[in-house]
Amino acid sequence: MTPLHDLNPDDLYEWTCIFETAVEFEAELVRGFLADADIPVQILSKKDSSYTSNVGHLSLIYVYVPVDKEAEAKAALESLDNKD
Repeated sequence: MTPLHDLNPDDLYEWTCIFETAVEFEAELVRGFLADADIPVQILSKKDSSYTSNVGHLSLIYVYVPVDKEAEAKAALESLDNKD
């Protein structure tokens, strides 16, 4: 599988973004939930540590899964939303 270090969000081969946020702990919660469901998951953070902003392109955090696991991951996240 392709490592996610130093890549742009649109340049990931065979991985797809299923969730984006500006809050690190949200991304980690999603990562943990998907990992517990045995879905491979990676986080790509574009958060600039020089700034404390949670707004704009310098603060986005992306959660990626392999393309062949996209439907399974989205269904898992939807089931989590439907439990409310």
